Amino acid sequence: MADSPEPGCSPRSAPGGARAVLEASAAAAARGDPATLALVLETEGSTYVRAGAMALFGAREGQVGWLSGGCIEPEIEQRAAEAAAAQGIEWIDIDTRSDEDLFAGSAQGCRGRLRLALLPLAALRGWPALVDEWRRGHGDLRLDLQAGGALAAAVGDERQRWTLPAASLPWPSAAGSADPGRWRLEIAAPPSVLVLGAGPETPTLLPLLRTLGWMTTLVERRPRWAALAALADHALARSPAQALATARAHDAALVMHHHFELDREALEHLGGDGGQGIGFVGLLGPQRRRDDLFRVLPATARDALAARLHSPIGLALGGEGPEAIALSVAAQLQRHRHGAD
Repeated sequence: MADSPEPGCSPRSAPGGARAVLEASAAAAARGDPATLALVLETEGSTYVRAGAMALFGAREGQVGWLSGGCIEPEIEQRAAEAAAAQGIEWIDIDTRSDEDLFAGSAQGCRGRLRLALLPLAALRGWPALVDEWRRGHGDLRLDLQAGGALAAAVGDERQRWTLPAASLPWPSAAGSADPGRWRLEIAAPPSVLVLGAGPETPTLLPLLRTLGWMTTLVERRPRWAALAALADHALARSPAQALATARAHDAALVMHHHFELDREALEHLGGDGGQGIGFVGLLGPQRRRDDLFRVLPATARDALAARLHSPIGLALGGEGPEAIALSVAAQLQRHRHGAD
């Protein structure tokens, strides 16, 4: 299995989460689509999303991302088209906290408030370069937006500034605010997982992780599993040592060869200098197999892995077979990502 080409050349599943919105926004901006990025600035009460959430409107592929259960998107889409046509920032204040909103208008019944900025992408020169840095894991996307139309964005060393025409805010500035009419938001870089070894779980696991917004790298040298390279963002037909030396930084690693010696090799290198930066290591298989593997690992690797290793990997959700295992593994990674593991 040769190393994979750049993302976009293989028949992969569509990503999800903030990753889906930002990647689609970069593509739309590069094509010159009349697209608008809807950005949540503030929320109050019960809402579907929180500040920093995004959705894209007006792109060739249609709407990407959701800010509600579907009730408010038609209104946002209409206003987004106006922002794209005017090449200026529009603001929306959607308030459903009153009793009347339970039965009138969109009737979403959430009893919450969303305040949004609508950013026309055609006016944001350099936006695709920022998103590219973000998806490569070079840093969080930091946004600094002012009511007057000034917008600054940065990912790592990549920085952009724009000044756009802006409509008047449809809501009063917060009383006592130290910096009224200004919002600073951060969109965390997409989490990245290194999957060492393919198997029956891989056809379900990799698309599921992409749907949850993860960047996926598959490391597999065995010809039997070569076709599964197409499901990952990146695929490396290399040894674990080579993969750890050449791949991007990862938040998690999964050891899933279903092969004792290959799993031993992977664990040894994850416990070495090249794997020290990976805070979560999952090992597929029962506890007894883990113990057998640890007996043949160098003491230094065992010590380095002890606090990071999750074995057997996967939450006890119930069910049998590769699909159920893939779901349990993805669930544990998602729990870890959000600080609950």
